[in-house]
Amino acid sequence: MLILHGERDYRVPITQALELYGTLTAKGVPARLVAYPDEGHWILKGQNAKHWYGEVLGFLATYLKPSEEAGRR
Repeated sequence: MLILHGERDYRVPITQALELYGTLTAKGVPARLVAYPDEGHWILKGQNAKHWYGEVLGFLATYLKPSEEAGRR
């Protein structure tokens, strides 16, 4: 699970992201937490947004690889 969080998000405090990350890793679920200290609910600043998209695309590339069996159908 990919968790992307702005630390200035007053709707969802960073403690909730940390709690989710801790729970997932304790249960053995692959998880990655990326926090943006200067962002709110939306990641909007240029370099942060670019990084955010890189994280999302990297996550998708890792976990949405087609299986060999699916290619034989």
